[in-house]
Amino acid sequence: MAEAHQAVAFQFTVTPDGVDFRLSREALKHIYLSGINSWKKRLIRIKNGILRGVYPGSPTSWLVVVMATVGFSYCKVDISLGLVCCIQRCLPERCGPYQTPQTRELLSMAIFSTGVWVTGIFLFRQTLKLLLSYHGWMFEMHGKTSRFTKIWAICVRLLSSQRPMLYSFQTSLPKLPVPNVAATIQKYLESVRPLLDDEEYFRMETLAKEFQDKTAPRLQKYLILKSWWATNYVSDWWEEYVYLRGRSPLMVNSNYYVMDFVLVKNTDKQAARLGNAVHAMIMYRRKLDREEIKPVMALGIVPMCCYQMERMFNTTRIPGKETDVLQHLAESRHVAVYHKGRFFKVWLYEGSRLLKPRDLEMQFQKILDDPSPPQPGEEKLAALTAGGSCPCAPRVEWAQARQAFFSSGKNKVSLDAIERAAFFVALDEEAHSYNPDDEASLSLYGKALLHGNCYNRWFDKSFTLISFKNGVLGLNTEHAWADAPIVGHLWEFVLGTDTFHLGYTETGHCLGEPNPMLAPPQRLQWDIPEQCQAVIESSYQIAKALADDVELYCFQFLHFGKGLIKKCRTSPDAFVQIALQLAHFRDKGKFCLTYEASMTRMFREGRTETVRSCTSESTAFVQAMMKGSHMKSDLQGLFRKASEKHQNMYRLAMTGAGIDRHLFCLYLVSKYLGVSSPFLAEVLSEPWRLSTSQIPQSQIRMFDPNQYPNHLGAGGGFGPVADDGYGVSYMIAGENTIFFHVSSKFSSSETNAQRFGNHICQALLDIADLFQVPKANN
Repeated sequence: MAEAHQAVAFQFTVTPDGVDFRLSREALKHIYLSGINSWKKRLIRIKNGILRGVYPGSPTSWLVVVMATVGFSYCKVDISLGLVCCIQRCLPERCGPYQTPQTRELLSMAIFSTGVWVTGIFLFRQTLKLLLSYHGWMFEMHGKTSRFTKIWAICVRLLSSQRPMLYSFQTSLPKLPVPNVAATIQKYLESVRPLLDDEEYFRMETLAKEFQDKTAPRLQKYLILKSWWATNYVSDWWEEYVYLRGRSPLMVNSNYYVMDFVLVKNTDKQAARLGNAVHAMIMYRRKLDREEIKPVMALGIVPMCCYQMERMFNTTRIPGKETDVLQHLAESRHVAVYHKGRFFKVWLYEGSRLLKPRDLEMQFQKILDDPSPPQPGEEKLAALTAGGSCPCAPRVEWAQARQAFFSSGKNKVSLDAIERAAFFVALDEEAHSYNPDDEASLSLYGKALLHGNCYNRWFDKSFTLISFKNGVLGLNTEHAWADAPIVGHLWEFVLGTDTFHLGYTETGHCLGEPNPMLAPPQRLQWDIPEQCQAVIESSYQIAKALADDVELYCFQFLHFGKGLIKKCRTSPDAFVQIALQLAHFRDKGKFCLTYEASMTRMFREGRTETVRSCTSESTAFVQAMMKGSHMKSDLQGLFRKASEKHQNMYRLAMTGAGIDRHLFCLYLVSKYLGVSSPFLAEVLSEPWRLSTSQIPQSQIRMFDPNQYPNHLGAGGGFGPVADDGYGVSYMIAGENTIFFHVSSKFSSSETNAQRFGNHICQALLDIADLFQVPKANN
């Protein structure tokens, strides 16, 4: 094919007269343009590094300082207090550019000015870091801001008034503090009190006191030492031991999913929707590389750490026998695509030019129209990333198979094409979407995103972009490299760009005309022996058993949303969390250890902390509700106490005063030192039978939600953390709607996701009735 030849720059044939070289001018042109583009990126990164390195200063401010010094000097005013003269005397004489006194004087003033400028930048940064270490504003009541906080906010605005790039604030963010051991243990005991009877609590209290007096001081010293040395005393250990050293399947147990807009549809053309989405993602990657994305700011002034964004693209989790590793490339110019059991490589650029959405649509349509069958062993190959031939250590089995069958030849070349791709794309043959008239539709959509058919997602990639036959999209995301808000930021940009900037023709295709001379997608070639095929089949069977055991119930709660919750004078998150406690007690007749994820991104390289949502205050409210004999005013008072307690715990977690990350790190230090701690061993083995997470609806405001109220994402979800527990993700999507994703396991006789979902709905309604909040008609 003519277009295929354009992808080959050099061709040669051997003749009797020697070797005859033939050069493709078009291909050489693309190579030249690609090189130019690569150098442009390098220069941009160098420039960004300089601008980021001197923030909140700038090259312009340096020039101003130099001009001021020179100006005062010509006015016979020595603002350096003699330092310029000292610098001038230290410069070597009669050497290079120092031959004339005037040149030596100007150079001395430039050196002095640079020193003043650098010192100013350092002082500004340290002052900003000190200001950002203040978190008192989080604990003040809404509408009752203190004078001190107002002055603090003004100072922060003044010091960060320059236009920051994405990573400008990284060096100004404070380090995550190591909490006091006594405070952590006190908060821990307080969190488990409602879950233990008097005898159990006394035993745990005894273990905690023994740990605090004998073992903890030594462990704490090592942790403080690490906090001085490392950027963040938690994050590297959290990534390694919670994620990368995990040997269980990533599918269901670790990876999570994100849904598309569920109430609107831009096009039903699968290739067209994918063309726009992939183009938008690469636009986002370009902005990421150039640091043109604005930092996420709390209150519009407090910057959040953005380091997790660095590994969003070109990243793959590589399996290992003891621990996995995250492989991140500086750049990748293609995506890997899966369709009907075949793997393809699709280039994102033609030379240095990013392919337009219409070009990408054409490329994906070629894959959809390709009638070729899968090669032996190819169809279910990705099951290796989902399960494993050994249920107890599937990551080990995948690492062994990778070494044995994919370390050389065409298998290595094809696997490299997948692992080195910008991201993975799955073209599904099924159609999924949310139909409000079909209650099961949202749950089926969620299950398709969570695990698919167990071999049509590459679960090791940083994320898989999933495209269904009807043009609906979704993501399946690996968890080690980043948390859900980071992926949500990307997804919000993609959906907003697709809908409001790229658009479609009246017939549902991408705008513009395709380039028919583009080289077609490249089919990846495999040579998979029967022994490897047996391992793949075994992995698939284990993954399928895991997927079949997952019960997922996704639903839209339409009675009310954050608008009416705020009339109860509480935070929407606290309202939902207390409702979850009430629902769980009605579902199981008991309370359980509850996990809610909060962020610690106000600190450098911060990730998450746990909020233990089951408190003495929330259990007191639930028990009073269950008795049914309390006055409404009494129930309101108990609810407010529970809500205030929850909000305070959430704020403590966000400000580095949580419980679980501190205990986790103390446990790791004890293992390194070979110290046995019955208290830590028991704490770290406690199961989270109710694991919850809230997903933000909007972070970057790509459009006005009041103008487009139906452009709502449904958030996403994850599998249950405990075999006999629930996983609950929720998105407070607007003034009048909340989306819930409830997961459990069919194999547990104690759980039922739909039953628990119904209890959640009823709990929300019952709490709203306490405050006589009117509900919208369903």
